Amino acid sequence: MTVRPRAEAPETWGDAAWPLGAHPDVETGMTTFAVTAPDATRVVLELYATATGTDAVAEFEMVRGWDDIWNAQVAGVGPGTLYAFRCWGPNWPYDERWKRGDSKAGFRSDRDEHGNHFNPNKVLFDPYAREITHTPLSRSVVEAGSDSAVFGSGPMRFGTRPSREIDSGRYAPKGVVVDDDTPTGRRPDAAGNTAIYEAHVKNLTMHPSSARLREILSGVPGFEEVEWVPDELRGTYAGAARMAPYLNALGFTSIELMPVHETDSDHMGAQSGTTNHWGYQTLAFFAPNRDYSSDKTPGGPTREFKRMVHAFHEHGIEVLLDVVYNHTAEGGNWFGDVDATGFTTLGGFGTAEYYVLTEAGGLVDGATGTSNQINFSSTASARLVLDSLKYWNETMGVDGFRFDLAPVLGRRPDDAQRNDWDKQKRFFKDHPVLTSVRNLAIMNDFEVIAEPWDLWGYEVGNFPAGWAEWNGHFRDASRRFLKGDANTHDFIRQFNGGFLEYADSHGPQKSINFIDAHDGFTMFDLVSFNEKQNYQMPPFGPSDGGESENLSWDSGMDQALRRTRWRNNWLTVCLARGIPMVVSGDEYGRTQNGNNNPWNLNTIGMWNNWAQAASNAPTRLPVDPRQHAGGSTYYDVVGQTAARPGINPLLTFASYVARLRRDDPGLRHQAWGGVLGVNARPYRFLRPDLSEVPLQGDRALAVLIDGDETARSNDYAILFNMWDRSITFEVPPLTRPGRPHLKWRRIIDTGSWAEAEGNCWPADTAPEIRTHYEVQPWSIAVLMANAF
Repeated sequence: MTVRPRAEAPETWGDAAWPLGAHPDVETGMTTFAVTAPDATRVVLELYATATGTDAVAEFEMVRGWDDIWNAQVAGVGPGTLYAFRCWGPNWPYDERWKRGDSKAGFRSDRDEHGNHFNPNKVLFDPYAREITHTPLSRSVVEAGSDSAVFGSGPMRFGTRPSREIDSGRYAPKGVVVDDDTPTGRRPDAAGNTAIYEAHVKNLTMHPSSARLREILSGVPGFEEVEWVPDELRGTYAGAARMAPYLNALGFTSIELMPVHETDSDHMGAQSGTTNHWGYQTLAFFAPNRDYSSDKTPGGPTREFKRMVHAFHEHGIEVLLDVVYNHTAEGGNWFGDVDATGFTTLGGFGTAEYYVLTEAGGLVDGATGTSNQINFSSTASARLVLDSLKYWNETMGVDGFRFDLAPVLGRRPDDAQRNDWDKQKRFFKDHPVLTSVRNLAIMNDFEVIAEPWDLWGYEVGNFPAGWAEWNGHFRDASRRFLKGDANTHDFIRQFNGGFLEYADSHGPQKSINFIDAHDGFTMFDLVSFNEKQNYQMPPFGPSDGGESENLSWDSGMDQALRRTRWRNNWLTVCLARGIPMVVSGDEYGRTQNGNNNPWNLNTIGMWNNWAQAASNAPTRLPVDPRQHAGGSTYYDVVGQTAARPGINPLLTFASYVARLRRDDPGLRHQAWGGVLGVNARPYRFLRPDLSEVPLQGDRALAVLIDGDETARSNDYAILFNMWDRSITFEVPPLTRPGRPHLKWRRIIDTGSWAEAEGNCWPADTAPEIRTHYEVQPWSIAVLMANAF
């Protein structure tokens, strides 16, 4: 700061209506600051010259407004300024003897009567900060001479003194004042055409192979425009941006990024820590994760994120974010003591305002299992969510959001006694937060997707109209049917778009159909392992947790059968009615060696190895191309395929199917024609002889999809055989008026016999099928009548 900061018109601060956060005016050189702290008695704004190691260079006592928002306006402050706050409250009123540096002046208790943990020794960053300098687990804290225990408050000891008396100012994360006008481009129009590719920003391009991506895929038809990722951009927003041509070539319209909000983690760059690689511990709801940016200067992560969005938009790809509003990274009570916490932001401004508390004042985590749970009876919490969504959509260019453990947003903890757990667990479909989010999404034209379960409830199909949902019923029904469980009716209902769940939610396009996601087996591991393999040595373990019942089957250790069953999984997800979602790397057979919960692993074993995408034996490649013989290896779950060298037949099959769905509106019907037992057009479900609807226990069935002449779409017959023997299917008659010359052609057969031919054929050269078609064991065939 070259100009000494000064308070600007402080007599007006109490009547101000400035937006929450820090907002600079570059023309006047002034910045407004506003923060919510309803029960605080004093709030001080501090400015810092460095992120760690020094005390504040200026301070300003803020003024409480009529709405319990504390305000300040400072001249001589602009973008790049570092700032933070200190709060006093009823449990720790201001005492003029208080000074920075390990003080107990004014202390009465660790909590007030409402459960708030006010402590002026603990510096807090702005919940609305557009960027923060670092995180509590960052190594910069250690380099400055302390560790994460410095953020603790309460009676436990830190050195020779109680933690509450230790000043955290030299180590605490600081907010960064940001002003940026980087354009994000125009949102692509993916209405009715959405197909989602879930990815982790770092895992997507951190592997050394991404620097050779263009060379690797140069011989794969359709991928000629794919770019390479420079070494200095691997694992960053800028690196992810260079994957836009790849996603377009693959046939997907949307990338869903695992959490990019700033998260508390000890993983940095390629360095593996011990915790929170996935990012589901949000620390700041407006700040992009600085670790994912190659530009770490103040404002750099914001610019780089927006440029990434612009690159995806230019290639017709929507950007969706996985957001975590159900809990935060601030943790719970330390050592089980209700007086002990480690707040660095929300909880220090108002514990009871932001978190669900027990009757005794302890932090609740029953629905999340993550040490705390956001209180959505609170106006401040609801506003935080809506303001965060609006910022990421309007300013950062994001096109939609997937909500982690979304039922938490539909609970009203203040509507029941805190120890009445039956009532605390109630889910309210009409909760103001859920309806307000939906209304904002409609007004701003972005998508909202719920993960409709948490530890307290399974709410698939219960979210308000307008919300899409991860359809767990589809996942489970498909996994079971495709391994031969003969749960025929459940599978038909889900393949038909989940009518029972989504009839009130504007159609099957609100069903997000997936067989795998980031948590759980990869799509190929699902057909390769019976049990999770989480306690391995690095780079594939160890990690804890993970589901024990995965509805998986190792295919009898038969590699060719595994590849067939993988094709079945991919085909089912892409051609079912609804919105398909796959996980990055599924398209080429990515494996995690059977680890189904690598939430903590920032390792080369978890990064996308793009060399596998152009190998006919992908799991025989080295995990690390730089290592010598004897290094870590993949379990050879894929084996040697029948494709020629330089071609991965899984990738060519995956792109063929994804493009088929993308290019033919007949595979994206948005209105039901009928449900099980009512074979109304356009979807009909029949037994192999086409005589009647399938019976429960049938392991073979035909799905007939009638095209729409106005949309110029084709007719399809999808023939499922989940028996261990071949099944002959009747070929349905073609009865389109005025088109007597239509012919059925086989365009897909997932059977291992066809792997050398790629398991798919161009519609104009595919063989004609007249009266019958024999589908091999554990296989699916697709016939097309190309009307146009």
